[in-house]
Amino acid sequence: MASTKAQISRRNFVKAMAAVSAGSAFALAGCGSQRAGGSSKSADGDFTITFAQASDPRGLDPAMVDDGESAMVMVQVYENLLQYEDDSCAVKPGLAESYEVSDDGLTYTFKIRTGVKYHDGTDFNAAAAKASIERQLEPQRTEDMPYAAFTFGSEADGNGIASIDAPDDTTLVIKLRAASTAFLANLAMCMASPIVSPTAAEGGKLNESPVGTGPYKFVSWTKNSDIKLERNEDYWDKDNAGKAKNIVFRFIAESASRVTALANGEADIISGIDEAVVSQVENNGDKVYKTDGMNINYLAFNTQSETFKTADARKAFAKAVNVQELVDSLYNGYATYANSVMPLWMAPYDSDIQQTQYDPDAAKSELAALGITKVKCITYSVSRPYNGKGGTALAESVQGYLSKVGVDMTIDQFDWTSYKDAVQAGNYDVCFYGWNGDNGDPDNFMNLLSVDDTAMNVARYSNDEYKALIAKGLSTPAGSERDDVYHQCEQIVAEDQVWLPISHSQNLLGHKANVEGYVYHPTAVVFLRNCTKSA
Repeated sequence: MASTKAQISRRNFVKAMAAVSAGSAFALAGCGSQRAGGSSKSADGDFTITFAQASDPRGLDPAMVDDGESAMVMVQVYENLLQYEDDSCAVKPGLAESYEVSDDGLTYTFKIRTGVKYHDGTDFNAAAAKASIERQLEPQRTEDMPYAAFTFGSEADGNGIASIDAPDDTTLVIKLRAASTAFLANLAMCMASPIVSPTAAEGGKLNESPVGTGPYKFVSWTKNSDIKLERNEDYWDKDNAGKAKNIVFRFIAESASRVTALANGEADIISGIDEAVVSQVENNGDKVYKTDGMNINYLAFNTQSETFKTADARKAFAKAVNVQELVDSLYNGYATYANSVMPLWMAPYDSDIQQTQYDPDAAKSELAALGITKVKCITYSVSRPYNGKGGTALAESVQGYLSKVGVDMTIDQFDWTSYKDAVQAGNYDVCFYGWNGDNGDPDNFMNLLSVDDTAMNVARYSNDEYKALIAKGLSTPAGSERDDVYHQCEQIVAEDQVWLPISHSQNLLGHKANVEGYVYHPTAVVFLRNCTKSA
């Protein structure tokens, strides 16, 4: 085997991640001064950080959820075999001290860290890591594990984990069915990959009472109100132990109400804000952190609905919407028009991709010829990191364009948790969706349309050629050949008009002026272990 410290056959992967970091304009939240010491109040650690977000998590078992609200809490409680650098998706050691990869890229051997305990007192070792991953592999995998197939692969697709073994307490051996350029990055993701307590997993309560090895321990969850965490005083990494004694996540649905909570000192950090409140936050004497987002905001056509089962129908709809105008008017400079699913700065973004052009006259005649006069739309009511305006405002903007070409688009809106269920039920012609990148790899943006899981593939799209390209891209080392594969994928998505890409949003976070040290990661989660608060 070739050591990752010396020679590793997949070394191009790390180089690719470094390139993503260099080109992304991402930064560590609070670089410099926010890493420096705080007041005596911060130094003694007897303070609480209150983080306000739009809604409750869907759950707190990383195998069972796929939403940002869940991730925001989970990253404080759980840890992974590998972790990302603070300002990129390049990986570094986590619960695994080191790893080796065979020359053929199929066998990964991890040296497991010793002296680590879960919050419930269970010892962390290779067997615990194996159990955490193995429960998401076939045949144990269940249909309600949304990230399992993406992260760990499947036998039917001929990819992912073929076997996992723990020959002793400090060695974990994972063998893949096919080489995967994204595998190491997948192991650092905040979904699926966090290593949970086997004792807690057997108890079946992880989704309500998470147990990990991280710097903070779960205390309580009052639905529609708050989640309370406390510092893990026995944390294994003393140099990076949590600085705040307590962390409280509050759930405040309205953006304006979160801004008020920040101004009143009822929250120290708020997420899910949009450009409409940026000046208000700043005028209150609070701060706004801004960075380019690794995200996509889009409309998905239900390709299995009678209305949009053909590409011609989907393109006729797309011609009715002036996406550039919509983005400019709705987001006021805090989002960029999405010419592709891939963010503009991210390799292998293809600037030559041509989306369907705005042509309302053609849209009107084509939709009429197809007999499309009504469209059923579902959307979410809350703001999202990739859409600070929220799904309702976005849907109403599109509705306005459709009305000009003689189409009545009805809108049903849901809170976020209910929306996930509505999407999976599939009773819609179009829906609005999006996500923040999980691992910095192009597969993460293109893979969803190749899976059968309708919680992920909300367009319900199936294309054998596309699936074959996705499989090829995953196993091809980083470089021009791999980039070309994803260019072809982008072209197919555009030609089939599976999605109507809308925007790439800036990430915005509000915080009190005396709050420092948090890390707003490119994956849109916020790490709070080093967060301080001066008097």
